[in-house]
Amino acid sequence: MTIKSDRWIREMAAKGMIEPFEPQQVRFSGGDKVISYGTSSYGYDVRCATDFKVFTNIYSATVDPKNFDERSFVDVAGDVCIIPPNSFVLASTVEYFRIPPDVLTLCLGKSTYARCGIIVNVTPLEPEWEGHVTLEFSNTTNLPAKIYANEGVAQMLFFQSDERCEVTYKDRGGKYQGQRGVTLPKA
Repeated sequence: MTIKSDRWIREMAAKGMIEPFEPQQVRFSGGDKVISYGTSSYGYDVRCATDFKVFTNIYSATVDPKNFDERSFVDVAGDVCIIPPNSFVLASTVEYFRIPPDVLTLCLGKSTYARCGIIVNVTPLEPEWEGHVTLEFSNTTNLPAKIYANEGVAQMLFFQSDERCEVTYKDRGGKYQGQRGVTLPKA
C-alpha cells in the first residue's frame, strides 16, 4: 500500500473522486485569511459545510447507536458553529467523495484545530464508498469553541493497494453509501 501524492489526487479528482475539487491549497478567500483547504503534498484538506448538529441533553435522551434519538441534537446553520464545552458537533464535508476500489482513505484533524482542543473524528472511507463525509468535532476544553464553515477542517490521506479488495463497501451495500449532508447513526 502506498500513500498517494498531490499529482495522483489531481488525476483522480479529474475522474470525479472529489467534487467540488480545489487543485491548490487555498489560504485566502475573497481577500480574507482562511484555514487552508484543497490539495496538499500528500492529501486533501476538506471543508465543512454550513449545517451543523450540536449535541444537547435538553431531553435527557440516551445516546444509543442502535436506536438513535434525533432530539440529542439541535440544528444550527451558518458560517460558524460554537461547540459547547466538553461537547461535540456533527457536520459534513462540502466535498462529495467517490473512493476508487483499490483505495482506502483516512481522515486526520488539522493542527490548527487540534491546538485549540478541537478533535476531528472520522472513520475510514472504504474502497468504493461515496458520499459527503460526516465529521465529528469534539471540544475537549471547558470553554466554548468555534469552527468555521467553508474552511479547512481535516485532511484526507489516500492509500492505494497493489490489489483490489475482494468485497468493497459498495459490494456489501454499506448503510452509509451515497449519504448527503450530516448523516446520523443507522442501526
